[in-house]
This record gives sequence, structure tokens and C-alpha cells, in this order.
Amino acid sequence: MRVYADISVSLDGLVAGPSPSLEDPLGIGGMQLHEWAFRLAAWRRPHGMEGGEEGPESRWVEEIAESTGAYVMGRRMFSGGAGPWDGDPNANGWWGEEPPFHAPVFVVTSHAREPLQLTGTTFTFVTEGVDAAVAQAREAANGRDVQVAGGGSAVRQAYELGLLDELQLHVAPVLLGAGAPLFVDATPSSLDLVETIATPQATHVRYRVTRR
Repeated sequence: MRVYADISVSLDGLVAGPSPSLEDPLGIGGMQLHEWAFRLAAWRRPHGMEGGEEGPESRWVEEIAESTGAYVMGRRMFSGGAGPWDGDPNANGWWGEEPPFHAPVFVVTSHAREPLQLTGTTFTFVTEGVDAAVAQAREAANGRDVQVAGGGSAVRQAYELGLLDELQLHVAPVLLGAGAPLFVDATPSSLDLVETIATPQATHVRYRVTRR
């Protein structure tokens, strides 16, 4: 079992653009960071879409899904909200009645809530922080990997808490100029390159995290 982060990032180190909203959850220009995935067969199938490209990138995405037994994400990645759930217009998340995860998902939030069961996925809401969410995810994963899926704050906290074994970045050839940074004043560590795939749409890199 490994705990790893998987996130798309711009060349200037941002995971979202400025001014995020319900209509534009990744902020101005932020959707460009994920365009590399939308064309892939392995991304399209879990989202109920046909077609798509095969190849090394698609196999990478497929292998990630096959190896992962549970996910951790922040509240903003789940719904875009921040306050009490009864005031969140997107309280059931972005993905409709059948989310693409098909594994337990643990959502870090400041506001308690009963688990949300949708087709193939149960969302559990954790108010004790990222470390507690990762601990619950490790137990639920039943020996498989745990992915910290985002957003940037959840990944950053998992890194700072020393919870990440690996960091997977999908670096899009985009400069956003402003928005949400992945790392700010990060604790020093060494990153050992494990794997890389370079395409015109993105450079995919997998690092092993070693504390200094």
C-alpha cells in the first residue's frame, strides 16, 4: 500500500486559476490543466463517455484506478463549498448519481454530515483533518493504494504531515499567472523520479518522497 497524491498543475505551480465559482470551479483558465485527460479512453469510460485515445497516458490513468482502494479530497474539490451543508447548492458533489471513483471517498470538511451513498461510491465526511481522513482511507482501502486527489490544500497538508509516499504530477504546458498554488513555503524533501511520460498535452511525472 502507498499513499500518493495525484494532481494536475501548471508550469507556474498552480492547481487552479483565479476567481473560482460554481460555474467555473477551477477558476479562470483552470480547466486547461485537465484537458490532457479528457481525450483519454481511460478517463472517458468511468465518466460514462465513449471513445477516446489509448496509449501510455491512458494506461497510466487505468493503472491508477485499478491500484487505488480509497480516495481523500478536500471539501472544495467535492462541492466547491465551504460553509454549512444546508447552504451548499452542490451538496452532493460534482459527479451526479454515479461518481467515477467506485471506491470509498473521504472528504475533509469543517462541517459534520452523515455519509452520502451514491451508485458505486460512498462519501464519508471527516472533521478531524487530513491525517484522520488518510487513516480512515488506509483502513478502507484493504491493502490497495490511497490517493489524495486534491485540491491543492489537501495535497499540501498531506505532504506537510509526512503522509505521502509518492507525488504524481500532470504538468500542463500552461501559465495561469494567478490562482491557487500547490506548494507554499514547503518543508524541504528529496523527490526521487520513478516514472515519466511526456506528451504535447502534459508531462506526467511520478516521484517518491524522501524527507531530509
